[in-house]
Amino acid sequence: MKARILFAMAAGFSVTVSAAQPENVPELMTTFGGEKVSTLEQWETIRAPELLKEFTNEEYGKRPVERPPALVFEKAEPDKVMMDGKAIRKRIRVMYAGPYGGGTFTFTAFIPRQEKPAPAFLLICNRKPSENIDPERQVKSGFWPAEEIVDRGYAAIAFWNGDIAPDYDTGNRVGVFAACENVSIPYRPKNAWGTLSAWAWGASRVMDWIETEPLLDAKHVAVVGHSRGGKTALVAGVYDKRFAMSCSNDSGCSGAKLNHIDLPKSEHLHQIAARFPYWFCLNYISHVNAETAWRVDQHEFIALIAPRLVCIASASEDAWAGQEGEYYAGLLASPAWELYGKKGLVANGFPAPETPLQEGCISYHLRTGKHNLTPYDWNCYMDFADRHGWRQ
Repeated sequence: MKARILFAMAAGFSVTVSAAQPENVPELMTTFGGEKVSTLEQWETIRAPELLKEFTNEEYGKRPVERPPALVFEKAEPDKVMMDGKAIRKRIRVMYAGPYGGGTFTFTAFIPRQEKPAPAFLLICNRKPSENIDPERQVKSGFWPAEEIVDRGYAAIAFWNGDIAPDYDTGNRVGVFAACENVSIPYRPKNAWGTLSAWAWGASRVMDWIETEPLLDAKHVAVVGHSRGGKTALVAGVYDKRFAMSCSNDSGCSGAKLNHIDLPKSEHLHQIAARFPYWFCLNYISHVNAETAWRVDQHEFIALIAPRLVCIASASEDAWAGQEGEYYAGLLASPAWELYGKKGLVANGFPAPETPLQEGCISYHLRTGKHNLTPYDWNCYMDFADRHGWRQ
C-alpha cells in the first residue's frame, strides 16, 4: 500500500499543510478473516457486506425502515417560474408514516427549463434555512448558489436536516425517530440508527420523489453536504445506491477523515462523541480513544460507494477537519474502484489549493479558506459531473 501513498513534490503540486502520513491503516482488501480480496466477486459477496455490517452496527446504526409503505408527495405551493425564466421552482411536501406515527418535511427544487431531463444536485442543508436555502431567493448564499447551479444545466434541490430530526441530544426521540420507533422506551438498542443516518434517510425520500419527476434525470443525482452534512452525504451514498455521486465537503472526523494518521489539530473520536453522540449509534462510544485499534477506518466506508462517483473536499484553514486525513481516505479507498476496472483517486501527491484532482472516479480538491461550502466547491462538483458526461 505504501507504493500507492505518494507525498511527493511532483510538478504542479506542493505540500501546503503538515506532512503527516497514514500509519497501520486497516487493509481494505483483506477480510476480517484474513482472506485477500482480489476479485470483484469477493468484494461484492464477502468484503463489502462485512464492512457495511460493521459500520452499521458500530458507527451509524441500523435503520428500522427504508422507504416507508405510507409515503405521499404533494405540492406545498404551486409551481413557479423563477430566475428570469430559467427555472421552474417546485415546493414539495413529503408525508410519511411509520408504525408509531407520521411526519412531514418540505424541500425546494429549482429545475432548468430545457428539453432534456436535468441531472440534479441535492443539498442536505445543516445551516439556518432562511439564510441558506431561501425558496424565494430574496436571501442568497454561496452555501447553495442555486442560480449558478441552474445556469450550469443542473437542478438545485435542498432540504433542511432539522426537518427530519433536530440537531440536538434528544433529537433522536422526535421527528422520523418518533414515527419509526417506540420512543417511550427509555433505552434505545446500542445499534439503533443515529441522526446522521436519519438525515440521509431524508435524502433518500427526496430521491423517491425525483424518480417520479419527468423533468429530472434520476440516474444522475448527486447528494451534497458540508461538515456534518458532508458526513451525511457519504452515509446517503453508501446506503442508497441510486445516488450517482456523493459530495463530502469538509466532513472531517467520522466522515471522510482517516483516523490512522497523526493530525493533532484535527477532531478525534473522543471529541465528536462527547459533543454529538446522538449522530451515531451507542456502540460507537466503545471506540472512543481506541480508534486506531478498531478494525476499520473511514476509507473503507467511502469504498462502499464504488463504482459510483465520490467528491471529497477540504479547506486550507480547516485543520479541524484534517485535510490530509480526507485526502488519504480517498486515496486508500481507490482499490475498490479498480476492481470495477475504474480509477479511484488519481494523484501524485497532496495537491496545492485550487488544483482539483479529477481524473478518476474520486475527486479531491483543497480550497483556500475556512470551513465552509462555497461557489468554488460547487463548481468543482459540477465540473466533475460534467467530466463524467452528466449533461450530454
